[in-house]
Amino acid sequence: MEPVNTMTQEAQSMEFSLNENQLMIADMIRRFGEEHIRPKMMEWDESQEFPVDVFKKMGELGLMGVLVPQEYGGAGFGYFEYVTAISELGKICGSIALSMAAHNSLCTGHILQFGNEEQKQKYLPKLATAEWIGAWGLTEQNTGSDAGGMLTTAVADGDHYVLNGSKNFITHAISGNVAVVIARTGEKGDAHGMTAFIIEKGIPGFAPGKKENKLGMRASETAELIFTDCRVHKSQVLGKPGEGFIQAMKVLDGGRISIAALSLGIAKGAFEAALKYSKERQQFGKPISHFQGIAFKLADMATEIEAAELLTFQAADMKNRGLKMTRESAFAKYYASEVAVRAATEGVQIFGGYGYTKDFPAEKYYRDSKLCTIGEGTSEIQKLVIAREILR
Repeated sequence: MEPVNTMTQEAQSMEFSLNENQLMIADMIRRFGEEHIRPKMMEWDESQEFPVDVFKKMGELGLMGVLVPQEYGGAGFGYFEYVTAISELGKICGSIALSMAAHNSLCTGHILQFGNEEQKQKYLPKLATAEWIGAWGLTEQNTGSDAGGMLTTAVADGDHYVLNGSKNFITHAISGNVAVVIARTGEKGDAHGMTAFIIEKGIPGFAPGKKENKLGMRASETAELIFTDCRVHKSQVLGKPGEGFIQAMKVLDGGRISIAALSLGIAKGAFEAALKYSKERQQFGKPISHFQGIAFKLADMATEIEAAELLTFQAADMKNRGLKMTRESAFAKYYASEVAVRAATEGVQIFGGYGYTKDFPAEKYYRDSKLCTIGEGTSEIQKLVIAREILR
């Protein structure tokens, strides 16, 4: 009897060995991180400072326009390189990796995917080089997971739309130079009743609000965006009126890969720190890594990280080839984010009392990891997406 092949054609064609670009990016980020991030990251974490200058330097290296074609000033890479870049940054500092991912996937990614040629020519070169920092606004105070119930409205008035309302938990709401914002132009709850706008900082009626004081990811700026009779010209609409929510869901499909990559980086950082410490820390006359209680923790961490990495690159591979990957990106985001929390938790445990102090790296991975299970769709929303896809 012939063996049954249960692998899909998509899965058969996957090749995950690191390419030359990925190796180059990983090495570049390691060197950049040691010089420009690691020396000050705890200072930024304590003060919640968003280090704009670091992102300007990252722009010079092509890290703020990883997926943007070279014709628009970007690096012109694919999702394999993108995953590598985010995860390598995440191993060093979750805050920097989160802001880099949000800038690339959300604001820049939305304009790249749905902007007309004029909009791309105007905004992508500025965003890809980090001359401008980008923000993206979907979430509101009363509509987190239920984004379709948003209350922020955009009412047509001649050649303009007038926006009123607010968005919250917005990355780069204060420091961002431009934001892509989704507002309601139709009936509440109508998937075709929302429109996406490109809004530049400084126009009347558009202002940042309260900055959030967060548990982790503290150097990644999070604040409100407030709209008060804000007049936005119709030329700033992305795509067609009414398509904003549909666009946002497609943007989030790719965005989930970036959060999976972020989760992967944090998990790897927590694991590598714990592994190193377990070999150095002596108890009862030998390194604690020699005790089965610790060794088995490390084995579980390593296995789960490997699985998360495979799921993440599977989604990245499908995205590169233009295949539908709603289910696969949800797989990756859900699993990798939960793995990051578990790895970071075990990391603290392996460090023991030192893991609870800010003199050692474990506590920061622990605090940073939790956002990965919340941002860009909670773990519960990922399970909902997965369930819908497998029950079709």
